[in-house]
Amino acid sequence: MNLRRLWAIARKETLHIWRDPRSLGLAIGIPMLMIILFGYALTLDVDRVPLVVWDQSHTPASRDYVAHFTGSRYFAWRGAVANYRELELAIDTRQAALALVIPADFGRDLAAGRRPAVQAIIDGSDSNTAGIVLGYAQGVTLACNQQIALAQVRRTTGSTPPTLLDLRARVWFNPDLESKNYIIPGIIAVIMGLIAALLTSLTVAREWERGTMEQLISTPVRASEVILGKLLPYFAIGMIDVLIALLMAIFMFQVPLRGSIPLLLAMSALFIVGTLAQGILISTLARQQLLASQLAMVSTFLPAFLLSGFTFAIANMPVPVQVVTHLVPARYFVALVKGIFLRGVGLEAMWPDALFLLLFAVIVAVIAIRNFRKKLG
Repeated sequence: MNLRRLWAIARKETLHIWRDPRSLGLAIGIPMLMIILFGYALTLDVDRVPLVVWDQSHTPASRDYVAHFTGSRYFAWRGAVANYRELELAIDTRQAALALVIPADFGRDLAAGRRPAVQAIIDGSDSNTAGIVLGYAQGVTLACNQQIALAQVRRTTGSTPPTLLDLRARVWFNPDLESKNYIIPGIIAVIMGLIAALLTSLTVAREWERGTMEQLISTPVRASEVILGKLLPYFAIGMIDVLIALLMAIFMFQVPLRGSIPLLLAMSALFIVGTLAQGILISTLARQQLLASQLAMVSTFLPAFLLSGFTFAIANMPVPVQVVTHLVPARYFVALVKGIFLRGVGLEAMWPDALFLLLFAVIVAVIAIRNFRKKLG
């Protein structure tokens, strides 16, 4: 490999990027815009669940039970209803996601030591949210049950029974259970993969469409020098995007960075090289910019978003799909970014993920070079 020819190709590609400021602006602006949109719009936190109540009892006991819900930060009071028709209307119009129906004999049954049945109607059109709301409702009811049981024991015995079990939970890495703390690092991996592949998927295809490929072929430049020369300027842009994304995550979204910044940048560089090589491979195969960009979108963003473990737990996927996820490089980069960001771990715990990214970058780059060599022939 001749370094002068390699530098000439890299300089040529850099000049092309510099003469097209709109593309350069999009290459830097799109990741920022996507991080802002995903960071603020994509959240898995379920707070302030709208609640309506049909209280047929109208007793201090029923009001105390409702107060357990309205006093929780997880529920937002939306008013009382007088019948099932109003209750159904509140759920149908999405004014409420949870409706409680308290029977007329609620207070009398509690005073007599019986177990009154309270109906909880949950909007199940969003199954994930409905499951979380159900857990909230069961937790509030359990706390209310414990309070009532302790009050009855005090009235009967005149003393408070000791607590036999004392569970002291400690949540590591994300003590406040904020979804942004793992969504933002994950979306950085997804966006970097998409942008890197899109940037280079147009390079070789553009040469074919403009008719300049024949001139490039006629020069003594080698296939490896063409591929690596075209990759270098976009690698620099990709690393700038990574730095911007990290600064936004830390200072805009206050995501804690507990691990090594140099290690994170090194892993990002491996991932960007692999996805850049993937984009160039797509470009050599497609020869058309529109087709190349579409293939880059399908082969990077969709697998990274759906199969990397960013939004959906891989362990919950069907076994055949779990096998396919091992071929998605974003899966390993998402694990690395989250491990460095939130857990503060190093390569001693994540070296298999780093090794896969290294192998992926080398293999895809070699395939792209060999495929381009065939075009030269």
